[in-house]
Amino acid sequence: MASKKKQPATEETSQSIQAQTKAFLESGGKVDYINTGVSGQQSLAGPKHISLGKKPQES
Repeated sequence: MASKKKQPATEETSQSIQAQTKAFLESGGKVDYINTGVSGQQSLAGPKHISLGKKPQES
C-alpha cells in the first residue's frame, strides 16, 4: 500500500512563502493589489442570464 506524504507544518509553509515572496520582490518583481470582488478569470462562454419564476404568457 502506498503511503501518503506528510504535509509540511503550517509554520514551515508560511516561512517558505515569505522567503519566495522576498526573493521575488528583491529580483524586481512587483505585487498588484486587486479590489475585493474582482476576478482575473475571463469566461469564454460569456455571461449567463437566468430568469426566476414563470414567463408571462403572450396573448
